Amino acid sequence: MVQTRLKSDSISSKLIKPSDAVTPFWRTQKSKGRKAHVGKYGVSMGDRGIYDERNSLNDLTGREWTYFLNSVWVTAYPPVANGHRFDLRKVHPCPKPPMLMRDIIQFFTKGGGWILDPFAGVGGTLIGAAISDVKRNAVGIELENIYIRAYSTLCKEEGLSKFPLVKGDARELLKFDDVIEQSYDLILTDPPYFDMMKRKKMGHKKKLYGKDDPSPFTNDARDLSNLDYADFLQTLKDILAKAATLLKPKKYFVLFCRDFQPNIENDHLLHADVIRSIRSIPGLTYKGLRIWYDQAVDLYPFGYPFAFVPNQMHQYVLAFRKEDSQ
Repeated sequence: MVQTRLKSDSISSKLIKPSDAVTPFWRTQKSKGRKAHVGKYGVSMGDRGIYDERNSLNDLTGREWTYFLNSVWVTAYPPVANGHRFDLRKVHPCPKPPMLMRDIIQFFTKGGGWILDPFAGVGGTLIGAAISDVKRNAVGIELENIYIRAYSTLCKEEGLSKFPLVKGDARELLKFDDVIEQSYDLILTDPPYFDMMKRKKMGHKKKLYGKDDPSPFTNDARDLSNLDYADFLQTLKDILAKAATLLKPKKYFVLFCRDFQPNIENDHLLHADVIRSIRSIPGLTYKGLRIWYDQAVDLYPFGYPFAFVPNQMHQYVLAFRKEDSQ
């Protein structure tokens, strides 16, 4: 017992007393940083980080690759920011920011790669390909002439490379020469989701403009946005299955999706239904998602002062990969 007490006292005498405590060195000294490991296949890209020559997906360094993997993607692309003629693109009810599309393209393709957009709208994907750090090539399909003309005018006035934007029904994509003469490194699209835009406007649009008029993508009966929910899911699957035959093995299929406000009849978890539908396409595997949080969207006190009704500030960016050469 005496020996144990003496040993304990000896240890205690060596411990730092609270009055003698010092701030840990890593709190006060500037880190020298993690030493970049170039390795056998690494190439130093300066401030960009280390590029691995085995990278068959894109032209990014490990540092840039890691940044893209954040599952929540926060951006603020005001409609008029960074040019790209929103005054022309706004003819579409919900055009995607070209710089957003560019960032996706630069992760999933290498410079000079080919991208297909079966629902091209006013050409956000095509513009994103043209403004990439190393230009990519793109082909789009669109039903509506107004959107095609807006894209054509934008390219001419902005001096951008103009890619083929085929007028036609995406159901017939395998019949278009401009589409089938390529195999693709990425399929990137934002489909028109059944009757979302045909519904009367609620909330802030009605309050700000005093109108609740619907803003459908088109009045064409072939438009997916004019289908009921079940027909929409089946038609979308059929179109994407055809597009997948043009996608190179081990390359990706990326599409945008957003949920709707739930009601008593339906949870409206659209992204989950879309995932289940597309993953049933032979050869495509679901690889995960990113949540795109668009800070340019205004908040509105929906439900006040009676009920919880969240603002839909985010969309899902769903990623699938083709696993074979079918």
